[in-house]
Formats: sequence, C-alpha cells, structure tokens
Amino acid sequence: MIILPAIDLLGGQCVRLKKGVENTAKQYSDNPPQMAKHWQELGSKYLHLINLDGAFGRAQKNMQVIKDIVKSIDIPVELGGGIRTIDDVKNWLELGVDRVIIGTTAINNPDMIKQVVDEFGPERIVVGIDARNNKVAVDGWETQTDKDVYDLAADMKSKGVIRIVYTDVDRDGALTGPNIENTLNLAAKSGLKVIASGGFANYEQFQALADRNEPNIDGAIVGTAIYENKVDLQKLNEMFN
Repeated sequence: MIILPAIDLLGGQCVRLKKGVENTAKQYSDNPPQMAKHWQELGSKYLHLINLDGAFGRAQKNMQVIKDIVKSIDIPVELGGGIRTIDDVKNWLELGVDRVIIGTTAINNPDMIKQVVDEFGPERIVVGIDARNNKVAVDGWETQTDKDVYDLAADMKSKGVIRIVYTDVDRDGALTGPNIENTLNLAAKSGLKVIASGGFANYEQFQALADRNEPNIDGAIVGTAIYENKVDLQKLNEMFN
C-alpha cells in the first residue's frame, strides 16, 4: 500500500474542499508545483492530482499549472477531474500524466472506458468510484445516482479496468476517518486494485487499513490531514511506501 499525497486545483490554487462542496474551498498554496516538489522531497512515490475546475465543468482550467506540476517533479502523476472524452485522455497522457482517473463517464458512457483501456492500456486508466451510502455520485459529486458501487465496479472490470479510486464522499476532507469496511469489501468483492480515499485523519486509520492484509488495497490518498498537520507525510511514507 503506497501513500499518495493529494493536490486539488481550483483556479490555479492548491485547495481542499469539505465533502466535495465548491464553496467550502480552503486555499493552502498559490504555488502548486512547489507543493508537489515538497511532497516528493518527503519521500512520496506517486502524486494524486485533481482538477476541481474540470470536475465542475470548466475543463480547460488549470491546464498550465498541471503542465508545470508534471514538469517540476520526477514521480508519476495520476490526474482526475473533467476527463470525459477519448481526446481528453489522449491529451493528458501525451502531456506527461502517468494515468488518468475517469469518474462521471464511467456512468454516462461506459463503452468509452473499454475503448480507452484497449487503446492506452489498463495501467493508464483508473476509474474513480465516488459514493454516498454505496450509491455512486457524479459531476463533481453534485449529482447522486441510484447506481450501486459494486455493480459499477463489476461493469468496469468487464471493460478491462484493473484499478479504481474509491471515495466515500461524505467523509472526504472532513477528517472523520475513511470508510474502511466498505473499502475492504469493495476490494475483496470486485477483485480490482483499490486506492482508498476520503477522510484519513491519523496514522491509526492508515494502519487499520493495512493491517487487514487485503491484497487488492493498492494505496491510500491523503489530503486534508497533511495540509492541516494531522499527520506527517514523511512518516507516513516511511511506514507504508
């Protein structure tokens, strides 16, 4: 299980949201590339990058700062937020992003997922499954669907997907702890590699996830907890990376 520090971009700034709500944005840096370099210097092996403007329908926002982040560090980057067409996928991968995270399109156009997995390979495509009460949320978490997370995971596996990011939306940015049981159940039942996200607040929560020895737990994303100094990223990297 590796630790992935998160950088969420809104209007070119590094921010965190609470439960995905745009007007809760709290700014932590006006220099996201410098922040990315700092996380790399603390021993991170992978960066989790979210274009919040893209998730809210402003697809081209933050393009330059994303380019700058990719160029500023030597570790791979996964990018999510507003990636909804084959051209979006192609453009970001050509820019230097290691893998893209696709969320809303997995619901709205699942056949496209198979197309991009076939074209770019399963290691380059991650599906983001964001949920409230085990039902999928899309469009920057603004739209609640009736789609069950287990059904979506099974659908994505049938399209060739091998890795997902699972986020419990009601815990994201809230420092209330991740939904460990749901994360483990999804990993075990789906057979997909799962990156856990949403609400990590202390070392014990990361350890509790790792201690279950679920082989499909691939990583854990940490955001607000490192920005609010609840945990030290260097220590986390030493514990798990």
